[in-house]
Amino acid sequence: MLRFVTHITLILLLLSLSAAGTATRAARCHALSNNSGPGQDVPATTQRTIRARSGDTLKRVAQRLGVPLAELVRLNGFTENARLRKGMKIVLPAGSDSSANSGGDAGPVVGKRITLSDGYSLEVDEVWKDGDEIWYRKGNISARLKNAVSSVKPIIKTTAPGPAGTGQVATVVPPKSLAEKLPAPIWIYLVGGARFRVDEVQETSDGAWYSRGNLSIFLERERIARIERDQPNSTGPRGLGRDWTSGNPLIDQLIRTNGNRFGIDPYLVFLVIEQESHFHARALSPKGARGLMQLMPGTAARYGVRRPFEPQENIRGGTQYLKELMGMFGGRVDLVLASYNAGEGAVVKFGRTVPPYRETQDYVKRISKRYKAGTPTKDDAANSASRP
Repeated sequence: MLRFVTHITLILLLLSLSAAGTATRAARCHALSNNSGPGQDVPATTQRTIRARSGDTLKRVAQRLGVPLAELVRLNGFTENARLRKGMKIVLPAGSDSSANSGGDAGPVVGKRITLSDGYSLEVDEVWKDGDEIWYRKGNISARLKNAVSSVKPIIKTTAPGPAGTGQVATVVPPKSLAEKLPAPIWIYLVGGARFRVDEVQETSDGAWYSRGNLSIFLERERIARIERDQPNSTGPRGLGRDWTSGNPLIDQLIRTNGNRFGIDPYLVFLVIEQESHFHARALSPKGARGLMQLMPGTAARYGVRRPFEPQENIRGGTQYLKELMGMFGGRVDLVLASYNAGEGAVVKFGRTVPPYRETQDYVKRISKRYKAGTPTKDDAANSASRP
């Protein structure tokens, strides 16, 4: 009987020890699931956490939130450059502000607004510091800022209460000032005096990337004279048809007059002249092409151009030639440009396609891409027509 009682006592003792061990393991698993890493030595009641984004490291989190990197490493037990799993909880130092990433009442960060020392501001997806350099990402493009930065502020998505029973409606906090909402226009001045307006520009050692609408285009350094930003109170001309100039009022007027006369977009004529002669009225090519629109002698004679170095006659003849090509190729700008460069016979020869000549293909690509970026949409035209 005594032996039986002893066995029962041992069994009960083992069961109690097993239950205690199970509880301990469960507590440890729960702690790990909160962060998926060792190193939690801050009481749970004082810990603040965020969720890791795709591609995050502790170093990137520290830069984004402005918290000490060494403290993040200590709390989370990962190296500073270890790739974190998306959605993983990251413990923040006590007193840090995690509202920008935790999706609290203030809403999540949907971007950053960078304000430069000259007052120009731009909105980007992400910004970080690498040594003494400041980099930003917008879409799939990352670039380094060359100008001094005045401030970097988060763009917060807030939630506003909707009608009863409809839940919440997401809104984005508007910019604080009109200057931030409407950045100063940027003008690229070309060698020879021409200029055109762009939305954004990022200079490199080889040239500059500029954007118009949804397109990004590269311009070689040797073609750029300078890049300027209008002041916020500038009263210079703006609007459709005013965001380009040859630098010569007479040539600008001739481009618009002949474009309207022959039904050719003046901006297309502007781009052809800029590519052909860089607005040098007495330009002469090794093959004998003359003047602003580089008319060959046969083409000049066909359209009655007797003085090809005179801007009036040259632009009239070149624009008339473009009109004829438009009719011949059904308004296809790529084939019109290919014909202007290589001759309409070459386009017909290759089955009404752009000839496989490197020079011609580069010519078509350069002008058509810039033309597409500068062509207004129907909404732009309607807005322009409604202006006083």
